[in-house]
Amino acid sequence: RLTGIKVIISNYPGTTVEFLEGSMIIDNKKVKIIDAPGTYSLIPSDRAEEAAAHLLMREPTDLVINVVDATNLERNLYLTLQLKELTLPIVLDLNMIDVARERGIEIDTPDLEQALGIPVIPSVAVSGEGIKKLREHLPPN
Repeated sequence: RLTGIKVIISNYPGTTVEFLEGSMIIDNKKVKIIDAPGTYSLIPSDRAEEAAAHLLMREPTDLVINVVDATNLERNLYLTLQLKELTLPIVLDLNMIDVARERGIEIDTPDLEQALGIPVIPSVAVSGEGIKKLREHLPPN
């Protein structure tokens, strides 16, 4: 929704785990956005994670939007904690929050923000819910 790229992204057979690059205009300036799907750790267990770790540790980064599956938060927070150790600016995007709610999963966003020390934005990528709030956290140019 941020870049207009529409693909099925997952780390399982039949979907892409390649980096996707898009762009958007913020304050009349074109910014590059790189999507590194299927990354769960900066300690690489496959080529996708190795490439993501290399990118994050060696390229200048203004902001990391760590998009996680809200229905499987425990698995995804490991990467979030690793990103914090790199002292990169991070926003945690709790995608699929609608599915999490339907499954009875309650996530206390303010408590999670306080515990992690980073902004946490609930979202639903397919409907665009949360995108406006996410854009508010993009760095000014």
